[in-house]
Amino acid sequence: MSTGAIIGIVIGVIVLLLIIMAISIYNGLVKRRNAYQNAFAQIDVQLTRRHDLIPNLVETAKGYIKHERQTLEAVIAARQGAVQAQQYARTNPGDPQAMQHLGQQENMLTQTLGRLFALQESYPDLKANQNMMQLSEELTSTENRVAFARQAYNDSVMAYNNKREVFPSNIFAGMFGFKPAALLEVERPEMRQAPQISF
Repeated sequence: MSTGAIIGIVIGVIVLLLIIMAISIYNGLVKRRNAYQNAFAQIDVQLTRRHDLIPNLVETAKGYIKHERQTLEAVIAARQGAVQAQQYARTNPGDPQAMQHLGQQENMLTQTLGRLFALQESYPDLKANQNMMQLSEELTSTENRVAFARQAYNDSVMAYNNKREVFPSNIFAGMFGFKPAALLEVERPEMRQAPQISF
């Protein structure tokens, strides 16, 4: 075999290895992107469940807290804002603006629900209402599922972003338009404040 033929074979093998590496990197990026989009779909399911429970909660509370119309209207408005943000995020999972807007709207909804539950303490009949207790329990269970789904989503986004930022994946990510994905961050007031203990 001539030297030219050997060099040709070596170059061919190198090119083939580079092509295989490029395909592997591209497929890895696609898999990671699909993983975080699937994880967002799980958040979407739980947020829909949460948003569907709220009108029943408001209807149950309406009969008992007639003088607190402002709070009930605030809950309804916050729910509507959260539903709209969820719909936008559903079409753009991972988009920084969509995730930020969804997080803000969910924070607002959580705060207004907190006010509703605080009012519940002032109305013993409402607090003792079987339907209200069941809805509150379902909402708490759903909140836990949302938190779990959000953690899974954020883990998937982190894995995707890491994959797209490391060398040589970052070259292919830029060439093929793999944009960074944003975490879904929801502010939890109880996480910011240290619990107060009194004796």
